[in-house]
Amino acid sequence: MRAPIGPFEQARPAADCLADLTRPVAEAVRGLHADDAAGADEVLYVDTDPAIADTAAFVAHYGPELLGQSANCVVVAAKRGGETTLAACLVPSAGRIDVNGVVRRHLGARKVSFAPMATAVELTGMEHGGITPVGLPADWPLLVDPAVADMPYVLVGSGSRRGKLIAPGAFFARLPRAEPVEGLCVQDPA
Repeated sequence: MRAPIGPFEQARPAADCLADLTRPVAEAVRGLHADDAAGADEVLYVDTDPAIADTAAFVAHYGPELLGQSANCVVVAAKRGGETTLAACLVPSAGRIDVNGVVRRHLGARKVSFAPMATAVELTGMEHGGITPVGLPADWPLLVDPAVADMPYVLVGSGSRRGKLIAPGAFFARLPRAEPVEGLCVQDPA
């Protein structure tokens, strides 16, 4: 299978690139491969320059058409009654997460903020700028904007700043603990 995404002719099955993935992502891909119904053959890996891992730099380097084919996975911290719950949100890269509205209500929190970088990195086992929905801690909810699930192919982090994963949007909606959340992404006015 070849994903029709930009300049990524070198994309290979992620299951063939386990040594290039962080431990939690490699374990998740290995687990998907063991469960044929999970769609492991749909997940591709492409090596990329870590210096351009952030969305703006990546799109500036490879072209603006990739903005509509990529998504960001962001870790949030929801607080209520002295307890903090962590969750991940997957939204199109062209928009932003409605943290104080939709996310706060969906998680039943009093306050929601982006998780501190050190916390997100430590608890996911992934690098800042490469956090991906594949391989997240098993008890975290994964809130997915329906626009991501509708994309034919989605480019996301691979767990590290070097490399990206490519898979159909529907794959991400099928991940464990994935929940579709309408209005999760707010499109910035053009």
